[in-house]
Amino acid sequence: MSGTEAELRLFCLPHAGGGGAFFHPWRAALAPGVEVRPVVLPGRESRIRELPYVTMEQAIGPLAELLAPRLDRPYALFGHSMGAAVCYELARRFVALGLPAPVRLFVSARRAPHLPARRASYARLDDAAFLAEVSRLNGTPSDVLEQPDLVRLFLPTLRADFELNDTYTPLPGPRLDCPISAFAGRDDPEADTAELKAWAQVTAGAFRFRAFDGDHFYLKDHAAGLLDEIRADLGLRPSASTNRRSTNPQLPTEGVSR
Repeated sequence: MSGTEAELRLFCLPHAGGGGAFFHPWRAALAPGVEVRPVVLPGRESRIRELPYVTMEQAIGPLAELLAPRLDRPYALFGHSMGAAVCYELARRFVALGLPAPVRLFVSARRAPHLPARRASYARLDDAAFLAEVSRLNGTPSDVLEQPDLVRLFLPTLRADFELNDTYTPLPGPRLDCPISAFAGRDDPEADTAELKAWAQVTAGAFRFRAFDGDHFYLKDHAAGLLDEIRADLGLRPSASTNRRSTNPQLPTEGVSR
């Protein structure tokens, strides 16, 4: 079964500073039943020359418009950290527009949207302090942070993402009815178990929670286990093509990566 014939599409939204490449290895692991579609946000990868969003209000309209034509088959949303909040608002926007709701919303490493932040915003820190906090989350390789030219390149986008994430409060919109699965690292300094379990309060649908060993980026070391959980929650059998190269073609719309 090719990518275009998959039963379901999984749109993946990244963490602050992240890009679509983070999810590329998921394609083969979830094929043939799931067509993985990483969403590339402005300010990175193929959209490096575009200004990044700094508020959720800026982001949701354009992203909903981008993805709406791709909701022509059952789909799910996965978001890690900042991406979890974006996916939640996208699901609500789709419902408000009368578009199909996701068959499941997957949220990772972020507190439920109605909960207050436990820390001050990183976005207002000076560069040195900001990068120190980013490094503590273990998502950016230390060799990248030690290269001034690279830091200057991605710092504006990283700051914008943290501003979006840290200033976010839920937008007006309907309560969800779709099932939600929440995932966390047991040693995540950004979101604890109780904050992830609180996602159950934002949907009338079913809710499941799973914790993995690790920190905010637990999924780097537990990708296989996480993907097994995603597959199970989507009602799919284990794939015999986990190590097979994906043949998913590129969508013609900018912002959804191949």
